[in-house]
Amino acid sequence: MSIAFLDPGNLESDLQAGAIAGYSLIWLLMWATAIGLLIQLLSARLGVATGRHLAELCREEYPTWARMVLWIMAEIALIGADIQEVIGSAIAIKILSNGLIPLWAGVVITALDCFIFLFLENYGIRKLEAVFAVLIATMALAFAWMFGQTKPSGTELLVGALVPKLSSRTIKQAVGIVGCIIMPHNVFLHSALVQSRKVDPKKRVRVKEALKYYSIESTGALAVSFIINVFVTTVFAKAFYGTDIADTIGLANAGQYLQDKYGGGFFPILYIWAIGVLAAGQSSTITGTYAGQFIMGGFLNLKMKKWVRALITRSCAIVPTMIVALVFDSSDSMLDELNEWLNVLQSVQIPFAVIPLLCLVSNEHIMGTFKIGP
Repeated sequence: MSIAFLDPGNLESDLQAGAIAGYSLIWLLMWATAIGLLIQLLSARLGVATGRHLAELCREEYPTWARMVLWIMAEIALIGADIQEVIGSAIAIKILSNGLIPLWAGVVITALDCFIFLFLENYGIRKLEAVFAVLIATMALAFAWMFGQTKPSGTELLVGALVPKLSSRTIKQAVGIVGCIIMPHNVFLHSALVQSRKVDPKKRVRVKEALKYYSIESTGALAVSFIINVFVTTVFAKAFYGTDIADTIGLANAGQYLQDKYGGGFFPILYIWAIGVLAAGQSSTITGTYAGQFIMGGFLNLKMKKWVRALITRSCAIVPTMIVALVFDSSDSMLDELNEWLNVLQSVQIPFAVIPLLCLVSNEHIMGTFKIGP
């Protein structure tokens, strides 16, 4: 669940917010993460108390027209997120191979290796969680190392976190931050992921205990993701805010700009950046495929093998991603522009996940004693 707060779309948003707005949008990053945590806790609450996930409950509780609208909106948000995740991985692969592997080939590699990770799930969800822990640790180390190299200002960081500021120049970055933190597909995903633990919804004490531990787990996970996002934002705020190239920095060329500014050293910063982006891209692609299975299965009540569902959801996202890779391969600036607008798209789609969640989790007939108050 925490991976959705750390996907390549987030990294793109972080670095652009840092380069264009300096430290001034860190308060928004902090509050978006706090609201994101609240929404994820409500999603977990729904899943644990009912024994069903959000997409299934939408299918059961809403009329057909509303259900179809919600499903289409969830799929649009998911495809938008998937384009960013797969392209992010492909960019990292291109950097690490010194440009030998083009963007479209990176897309194919990412699309295929996703199934390897899903195969891991057959050995138990805990094994998959361990893989994610390693990928998050890789990101944390890579971006913490960059943070240490660039030495951003602690005072400005604190002011940025505590004093809300917003100018007309940074409005697109601000909307993008909210969208890439509170990702709609993640709301559906979390209500389904909590089903992996055996909790009897009829036993009130067991449900309360499960909710307590999910709250601790989610808070810890999102605190780590917030710190990693802050690392990326502050590194680019320190290095590029107020410079002539601030508006041209994106996921594809960020590593090279860092390298030019801070030099190679023992570990070239370009490759440290690429490793972090690759870990973000690989892990978020798997969660996207996961979310796609639950969304499609829940809304349409599909009874089919997991790998078939994974293949269908992958195909829906991989075709537009391949088109993007072929069209934008030669233009980094167009790719960055697209990434920004995909973050804005996530923001626009948030209500189509959050409003049904709030309606369902406050409904006594569905939640029983676990319904939320005003």
